[in-house]
Amino acid sequence: MSEPHGLDVLVPRRDLEQRHGPWPDGVRVHVWDGLTSEDDLPQDVLDRIGLWVLPYAVPGAERLLKRLPSLRCAQSLSAGVEKLLPLIPDGVALHNGRGLHDDSTAEHALALILAAQRDLPQWVADQREGRWEPHFTRSLTDSRVAVVGYGSIGTALERRLLACGAEVVRVARRARPDEDVHAVTELPRLLPEVDIAVLILPETPSSIGQFGAEELAAMPDGALVVNVGRGRTLDTDALLAEVTAGRLRAALDVTDPEPLPGDHPLRSAPGVLITPHVAGGSACYWPRADRLIVEQVRRFAVGEPLLNPVLRD
Repeated sequence: MSEPHGLDVLVPRRDLEQRHGPWPDGVRVHVWDGLTSEDDLPQDVLDRIGLWVLPYAVPGAERLLKRLPSLRCAQSLSAGVEKLLPLIPDGVALHNGRGLHDDSTAEHALALILAAQRDLPQWVADQREGRWEPHFTRSLTDSRVAVVGYGSIGTALERRLLACGAEVVRVARRARPDEDVHAVTELPRLLPEVDIAVLILPETPSSIGQFGAEELAAMPDGALVVNVGRGRTLDTDALLAEVTAGRLRAALDVTDPEPLPGDHPLRSAPGVLITPHVAGGSACYWPRADRLIVEQVRRFAVGEPLLNPVLRD
């Protein structure tokens, strides 16, 4: 008798049941990390997969979608799914990893801000060259910080900024007066009074280049632009002109293009600190991701709605 279709689950991590308890009755769990060949997975197993938890940060893993005829739910372990969404077949529900990266990304954003404000790249260079040349620096304390893209990551960052004595200006796509959140259309009015702007914008057709020449020009001399969202939301050419002139500074975890070429002028521009899109990747990520995987499998097994559904337009 053949196995019923759609009752199997494919996850990217081994031994989850050893750390989190046995899998629910009636669900067969298989493992594929996206790094080995998909040909190692028997097609009769792929034919039965109803829930697939995609490997995290494995380029090309989505190629397996074409071999999952019974797929009903796809779970991404990333919060941003703008590139994955068009690949999801009709009739397949997509769920994202909202919340998994919040604290890690907020922590990295804070680290970028503190490094830039307290001249840590200069001190590192001085250490390497054997110099001892102390000087006063800027501070995060008493700075006004605009969090542009105020969602769950922005909320996590706000807690950290407030603990450092900063003032936070909340900005989102739409105004939420009851939460004291401004609309992005208000940025030209808000930015002249901002010391630091942190971009946590998702990439959508309307957000590409949203923080451009007009917004950058509105910021005061010496202000800091931080991007931990998506690289294309910040106009690279406009930013490069401002930092090359020495008027603004930047701390970027995401860039456009990405990866940033080794000879790109941003790499050598004054006052620019760059990390290679690592804000979401820290020691706290995988324990949280594992708990989400286990919970989603449990919900799938008993027919409950899965967490973090992604709505299609």
